[in-house]
Amino acid sequence: MVIRDSNSRSDNQQTPRDFSHGVEPLASQIRPKSLDEFVGQDHLTGDGKPLRVAIEKKELFSFLLWGPPGSGKTTLARIYADAQGADFHEISAVEAGKDDIKRVLPKRGTLALTKPVILFVDEIHRFNKAQQDFLLPFVERGDITLIGATTENPSFEVISPLLSRCRVFVLNEHTESEMEKILKRTKIKIPKNAKEWLIRMAAGDARQAITALETAQRLYGDITIGTLTEAIQSAHLRYDKKGEEHYNTISAFIKSMRASQPDAALYYLARMIDAGEDPKFIARRMVIFASEDIGLAQPTALVVANAVFDAVNKIGYPEATISLGHGAAYLAQCKKDRRSYDGIFAALADVKEFGALPIPMRVRNAPTKLMKELGYHKGYTMYDKESYLPDKLKKKKYLEDDKRNGEA
Repeated sequence: MVIRDSNSRSDNQQTPRDFSHGVEPLASQIRPKSLDEFVGQDHLTGDGKPLRVAIEKKELFSFLLWGPPGSGKTTLARIYADAQGADFHEISAVEAGKDDIKRVLPKRGTLALTKPVILFVDEIHRFNKAQQDFLLPFVERGDITLIGATTENPSFEVISPLLSRCRVFVLNEHTESEMEKILKRTKIKIPKNAKEWLIRMAAGDARQAITALETAQRLYGDITIGTLTEAIQSAHLRYDKKGEEHYNTISAFIKSMRASQPDAALYYLARMIDAGEDPKFIARRMVIFASEDIGLAQPTALVVANAVFDAVNKIGYPEATISLGHGAAYLAQCKKDRRSYDGIFAALADVKEFGALPIPMRVRNAPTKLMKELGYHKGYTMYDKESYLPDKLKKKKYLEDDKRNGEA
């Protein structure tokens, strides 16, 4: 586990160094060191906007940066920490643990207490509940100032006590004009058509665009659409959380479980795990699948799927891999029955089309004498054979009969 601090970071260069092995990545070389160099997020960094004011006035508080990949979360955290003159430490929640947090805590009675300690946790949504609980008291006491970066909604991914002690700043994808300004900082000549293609491909992710450009320059020298396309043939760039490969893989995973093909399901699950997909995203889809596709055929499937989600939420990677594999293999082999899924959405369609139709009198509640006199509850008998649906829908059948004869 590598912890980066403010003393170990290299100065940024306006002109990139030669592309040789072991050299600092281009995206890091040209990283802005001040808000005047930073591009985008004007709603946070423009004149009079909250982050700029906090940086200019050296206001110290914990906050979360929520935004898509490559939108400037890490850069803003570093600019903020530099402005505070803080002892800055950076960890990744993907690989960090409690010991890594302990190592950055200020030692009582030492000079470390004379300046603030800022802990930047990249991908803080990857911390499970136990890890977040461990972090909480240090933030509460002010031992550290926390800056968390996340691509996921913190309302769902960060525990309430920690969330309540942090401000949340929402970042947006970079616009095409902002991406053009960022690419200009690389000092690499890019033909207009290749630049336009790269900006469209990166979809607002500055780091992805710079990495693709750097790889094409290093491998091929000339920058063209062709060399950029070749440069992007790496798993890291192809499996983007918002990209086509992400949706293709989760779709193949779901369809494999639906078709009762556990081998295919485990393969596509392994693809997602290897690419670093959020385990809670996968587990959530399994919970949905348990009701949508298995449903009445094996009601315990929902219990198992929820147990997998709970386990993943508690332990995280790498051990969560075992629980995800267990759940996927089980769900893939369950019998399938979509009748309850089809039924509820058919009923919802009628509610939207017909509105609140009158409820038959005999199934209405009659808590008062007047309501009884008006006929509420009159004629009701337990296990009535006559439909309780509103008159307009009496012949409707939302839950179809099971015609599978016990077969999946």
